[in-house]
Amino acid sequence: MFKVAVCALLVLASTAINVQSSIWTSKDQKAFAQIHQSGWGKFILNFAELHLTTGGILSELNSEIEKLIGELEEELAGVHHEFNRRTDVHNREVARLEQEIQDKERELFNAHDFYDNVLIPQGERFAAQLEQLQENIAHNRQTLEQATVQRANDHETFEAQVAEHNDAISAIDECLQLLSTIETPSLAQVKKVQKNLAKIQSSLKKHSQFQIFVKVLLEITVDSNFADQGALRDIIVAFNNLRNELVDSLNQITADEADQVAEFNAQVIQLNQEHAEFQRAVVVKNAEIEANTTKQEQTLDLIDELDADLATLNGQLQAENDDYAFATDVYNATVAEYNKEINAANQALDLLNQPRFQDYVKSQLRGA
Repeated sequence: MFKVAVCALLVLASTAINVQSSIWTSKDQKAFAQIHQSGWGKFILNFAELHLTTGGILSELNSEIEKLIGELEEELAGVHHEFNRRTDVHNREVARLEQEIQDKERELFNAHDFYDNVLIPQGERFAAQLEQLQENIAHNRQTLEQATVQRANDHETFEAQVAEHNDAISAIDECLQLLSTIETPSLAQVKKVQKNLAKIQSSLKKHSQFQIFVKVLLEITVDSNFADQGALRDIIVAFNNLRNELVDSLNQITADEADQVAEFNAQVIQLNQEHAEFQRAVVVKNAEIEANTTKQEQTLDLIDELDADLATLNGQLQAENDDYAFATDVYNATVAEYNKEINAANQALDLLNQPRFQDYVKSQLRGA
């Protein structure tokens, strides 16, 4: 019956309550004005007039209108339910996104911290260590080169000293051989001994410790004619003493040379061992630098990825908030509209149950 009456109302749209009738008070007219602002309120009044003027019973009308109001309230409850459900979904989604954003921000902070405070200082430290190793290698090779040059110079000096000593010893041996055969020395023999002494003096001019011996021998040979056999023996003893000193000196410089060679060889072994260790350390350090560089690149890639993920999550959160804000606006507008319609419907129901409305309908019937 209700749907049939609605259709009839739409067909008979010209039927309308005359609010200017003298039967209505100013309060009633104000209520009519408010009700007519509502589509359902206006519909109810017009439907009520149509229903009553066509012989309908008021109780049936009340029942139909209450049913209409009940349907509106049920629909409003559905709106509330759907919005509450949407709110629950929104809250869960926002909580999830905010947690993911917080986790992602923590990951991003840790990645930046790891890059800035671990990888970069580590890379700088590795580079400084590699530079130090290269300096060590350069110093090691320089030390070896200097030691090799010094060893060559020292060996050359040693060979020169050996030659000087051998020359001096040969000259002494020649003098001794000559002196051993002298009985009545001739001038030529004396000159030859003096010549050999000059040769000895020249050979040993760099060795001050022998110069006094040579000087004394020269003085003796100048002052002596070798006729005195006692003086001759003294000269031979002096020559032998000088020869012994030279042999001892030659043995000492030979021993010193052997010690220096052994020391040099040990130094070369040590320097080469250090060089090998430095080279191995360079290989290890280059591997560490390469690993550090790779880790820096991977961390920068991770930072870019985390930045992109964070931007996506923030975008999703903003989209969800915007969507929920729009849904909230729609919900508030819908609820306001429903409340307006329900309030208008209740006002219309209250108005049509007043005796004045029934009197108005009767007057309309009489006028018809």
